Parts: sequence; C-alpha cells; structure tokens
Amino acid sequence: MANIVWHEKLRIELDLTRDDLGWESKPGLWELLYQWDRLHADRGVPVSQRGLQCGGICREAGVVAWMYLRERNGRREAVHERAEDEARHQAVLSDEHKAYQERIVRVSVTDGHRADSEVRTAVGPRSWIQTDTLVQGAGGIRIGWEIQLSSAGREGPRSVKARAQKAAKHGITPAWHTDRSDYASRSDTHWTRSDNLPAHVIAKSGDLRVVSGFRALDFWRCDVRALYPCPDTSNRCGKWHVTPKPRDVFFDDLVRQTAAGLIVPVEHQRGSKTHRFWVTDTDRERLEDHNAGRPVLPAVEPQDERELPHRASHRPPTCRLSAPVADPTVGAHVVRTAVALPSVPLQPSAPAQRVGAWPSPPPIPVQQGAPCPPSPAVEPAAPRQPGPADRAARRLLDWRSSDHWSSEARPCRYCSRATNLRDENGTPSHKTCAEKEAPGA
Repeated sequence: MANIVWHEKLRIELDLTRDDLGWESKPGLWELLYQWDRLHADRGVPVSQRGLQCGGICREAGVVAWMYLRERNGRREAVHERAEDEARHQAVLSDEHKAYQERIVRVSVTDGHRADSEVRTAVGPRSWIQTDTLVQGAGGIRIGWEIQLSSAGREGPRSVKARAQKAAKHGITPAWHTDRSDYASRSDTHWTRSDNLPAHVIAKSGDLRVVSGFRALDFWRCDVRALYPCPDTSNRCGKWHVTPKPRDVFFDDLVRQTAAGLIVPVEHQRGSKTHRFWVTDTDRERLEDHNAGRPVLPAVEPQDERELPHRASHRPPTCRLSAPVADPTVGAHVVRTAVALPSVPLQPSAPAQRVGAWPSPPPIPVQQGAPCPPSPAVEPAAPRQPGPADRAARRLLDWRSSDHWSSEARPCRYCSRATNLRDENGTPSHKTCAEKEAPGA
C-alpha cells in the first residue's frame, strides 16, 4: 500500500492522506476515480492498464509499480499489484539505525536501567506500540527512543505525530532522534538531532554530540537592562519572559538523564506556535511557575557573595602577614613577626639625651617577682568631628545615568536596606553609602 499515487493518464499526483487528494479545485475526485477503477475491475481490465502507479518509494527508485484502489472500513487505500512491489515499502534497518539502538541499550544498561530494542507494548486486545528502543528508567519512567533516519509522514495513522501521541497516551515518553536538519525544525514531537555520521562512529564509545533539541531557559525581566527585545510590545513592559537558548549535550548523557528524570520534555508556547524541546527538570519547574503566574527570580550563584544580603565587603582582604608596609607612618597597622629573645637578659643602656633637653627621670627599680607598677591613667582623646573641609573633600558620585537604576529593589551591599540604585558594577547600593565607603571618603 502507498499514500501517494501517480495517475498516468491525468498526469497528477494523488495524496490519499487528504480528503480532496490534494486537489481542492476538483471536488469529488476520489469518488470519480474509485468508481472508474471499480468499473475497470468488473470488466476485467488488467491493473497495469488502469493508469495508477505507486508515486512513493517505487517512483523515486524509478520502478513502475501498478496499483488499484479500494475502500476498507471507510479507509481509502491504494494496493500494489505485486507482492515484491509492496515489500519495497517495508523499511529495512540501516547500519546507522542499528548502531543508535545498540548504543542506547549499552548506555542504559551500564547506568543500571533495563533496555531492549524492537519492543512491542500491548495497549489493547488487538493493538500494540512498536518502539525502536524502550528504556525502563528510575521511578517507573519509560523512554521510547525512535531513530528516524528515513522519510516520515506528517499526517496519517503512521505519522510521527500520531505515533508520538499514542505512546504518550500509554505512559511512554517519546524521544525521537534523527540526523536530518529538516526534522529538527518540526514541532510534531520532541526531536533531537546529531550530525550525519557513519555507523562505526555512532557505535564506538566516543563522544557523540546532540546539536539540536536541548535548551536552557533564560528567565529575564523586561526592563531597561534587558538584553532581549520585548516579545509582546515595542517598549519595556516590566514583565518576566522566557527565552530558550540552544545548548549542546552529549548523546550518552541525554540517554542517562532522560532515564533518571533529570532531562524532561516541555512544550513552550510562543505566539500561535508551540515549540517542543528538552530541558532540565529545574528549568521545567521554573517554567511551570512562570506559566502559573508565580514569581520566578533569577538563580543566585552561592559563590558570588555580592548578591548576598549582608554588609561584609566582597573585596579581598588588604592585610597580608608576609606583605611589607611601605610607609608605617601613614596609619596602617604594622604586623611584625615574633623574634625569639636570648636566654641571658640584656643590660639596660643609658637613654640617649638630646642636646638642650631636660634629663629624663631615672627608671624605677623593679624587684624580681614584684608586680609592675600601675601605669598612669590616660584619658582617651575625644573623637574628632568632621569639619567643613572634610565634607568638601568627600568624593561625590554622579549616578544620574539610567544604568544606575533598576525597577527591582534589592538589599544594599553596605546597609542591607532595600534600594533601586546600582553602582558601577551593577551591585545594589545607596549612593550615600557608596560615597561613605569609597576610598578617600
């Protein structure tokens, strides 16, 4: 049987997957051709003289294969005259197809999952699902890998869309992989794609990269600092948006993490088109929060202390035990290394006298073991109040640019109070706090 039929006498191609056979300008075309074919059959006209040929694989291969029409259970069919012509439509697994199947099974079994190829899953008393490779993952996950390297229809009961929907309906997550770039742009299922490689490269244990089908979701607020244009308006709307960014992943990691539930399929609606691709389970949870109207904040990396709400400085420490101090009179704290004292006490030497100065009082003798005399109490000097000259010398910052403003209030890096201002590094900070803490302020 075939879905595409070539009418030799009319010189037109008939698509049996469509009600109008692909000819909207010719209503009732099927009824006319079917009645004419039945009339030829009643008169004993040979099939080769009815003018219908296979317009699919046979015609592409340059083979003339004659056909006749029939209706069975309300379904339109074009049947080959000879069995050898019909066998030409039975797809034979290529070496590349078998290499992909063997690799999926090998990776899954090595990771502790059950996997097998050409698996039939019963879904009814007389119906089943044929899967190229079925992986039994963690927590009852079933991943049905379909390797599609040849032509595949878009419509009909054997199309990619129908087979993927049937598998998902019965608890099998469809995962379709190909090496054809035109399939990667289709949205009838969750496609992944690798480069067109020979079978021996696919079969070996080296790195096999998936170049299409996996995405990383970028959540961003539509404000003046956004890197992307607003998908809804020509201005900044202030809402949160999602931008899928392509990411490469190794094929073996894709097989492992889909079976473990760490990489999952999603459907992302953008305008009137639905995009289907694979993401991490964390990105899917954030996408569900975004679609439900719940706030989705950017992930904060724990290594970046500048994003944490505390008053500690993120700058490296200025004191170093091994670093020499250039000028100890500038007010820096000098750290001196400890020096071991000699075992014999040194004799006190006479203090040096400056010419014209009053002599210093003699030192008070201290007996061995007696407590040291108390030092005279010295009142601490009162803190010096900053004068007008000090305030004038303070550096004033110019933050009038819009780059220093954000619509999102976050804790100041100095005082931890909320602020919409950002410093030159994009870190939340009050202008006054930055001027106080700036060097030389």
